[in-house]
Amino acid sequence: MNKTILYISLLAGATLLSCSDDMHDALPVEASVHVSIPSDLNGADVSSAVLSLYNVSNGATTTLDVTGTVISVSILPGFYNVSYYASTVLPNGVEAELKAQALGVEILAGGSPVDLSAFAHVPTDDLIVSELFFTGSLQPSGDQYNGDQYIKLYNNTDHVIYADGITIFESMFLTTQKFNFTPDIMSEAMTVDALYTIPGSGKDYPVLPGEELLIADIAIDHREINPNSFDLSHADFEWYDVTTNPKYTDIDNPAVENLDKWYCYTLTIWQLHNRGFKAYGIARIPVGKDTYLQDYRYTYEYDQVTAAGTFPMSRTAYRLPNEWIVDVVNTSVASSYLWNVCTPALDMGWAHCGTIDGDKTRYFHAVRRAAESIEPDGRVVLRDTNNSSVDFNSYVYPSEIERQGTAVSLDGTPCASLTIDGVMPK
Repeated sequence: MNKTILYISLLAGATLLSCSDDMHDALPVEASVHVSIPSDLNGADVSSAVLSLYNVSNGATTTLDVTGTVISVSILPGFYNVSYYASTVLPNGVEAELKAQALGVEILAGGSPVDLSAFAHVPTDDLIVSELFFTGSLQPSGDQYNGDQYIKLYNNTDHVIYADGITIFESMFLTTQKFNFTPDIMSEAMTVDALYTIPGSGKDYPVLPGEELLIADIAIDHREINPNSFDLSHADFEWYDVTTNPKYTDIDNPAVENLDKWYCYTLTIWQLHNRGFKAYGIARIPVGKDTYLQDYRYTYEYDQVTAAGTFPMSRTAYRLPNEWIVDVVNTSVASSYLWNVCTPALDMGWAHCGTIDGDKTRYFHAVRRAAESIEPDGRVVLRDTNNSSVDFNSYVYPSEIERQGTAVSLDGTPCASLTIDGVMPK
């Protein structure tokens, strides 16, 4: 796509949101940012432009209201995550937001400009991921319990959407481990290691505006196994894995519809990463399962660097074209986060439970999409900006724990709150 270049550098009057004492010991350098605007938006009215720079080293965030096309200012040297936001109106009259992002950019004296490629974001006209409960709970013995994991999907529109054919997927790559994978296909597709699809012929599973789907790992009343857990026997769907390994067996509730398992990397049972180091999302795949499994294999290479040396590695997974992807949520923890495992056009942020790797306080917590507004008829509109850092409330109580008043801690203390999104009281 041809682009028009908008030259933006750091505004002298920037608002510094946070800083640390060691920042004042460094001398500022001149820096500039080049934002490429899609050619089909040439001449479009771009307003309310904001540039945000997050200093990876010290956690300082600088936010700028950008005006003009060539602006120069000084900024402290270092590594930055640079994001750009602006409002615009598409040629069809639809209001949209221009976004761009570059992660881990080094800004030095005399360095090259930071190049950002903007894209237009319009809220999806489909289901969205509204909640991920991946941490699991704890048994009275203190042992972790993962069987009660679940995912919720939500109809954020004002019309009926059919869930038939929606595929739930997990990323192959970790947000806490970064390699130079070749060939690099991130601008075209995500690399995935699990795909489970809602069955149906097209209009079997309607989801009304403001309604949700509960998709459980195991759709049973888990309190019969773990008194600190809750009941998922009312789930709309469950994912079920057939395994021949007697150490890892799944439970199938025949009263709850199973997802159609397209592919999973494990030969036993699939569970969500209970520390949240992956990305999860939904897609609508326009080809059949057999065609997909035959034509969309992805073999990639990278170097594994260890104390014993550097070892070339080769792996095979599946690629999921970006244009098929409806929604993505990257998850991680602050102490280990390195990158997002998808293009910024799909997600520019990440959500979390806990703050460090192995955080034992993460249990009994979820990430839930934040409420944006409430319509006069009571329908809740959830935030959908393709930035999980602002779209989701992290480290909150799961909706099922709230609704059922079940345990929120090892000692079985019952949940006493009831919210719309983990934060806003209901």
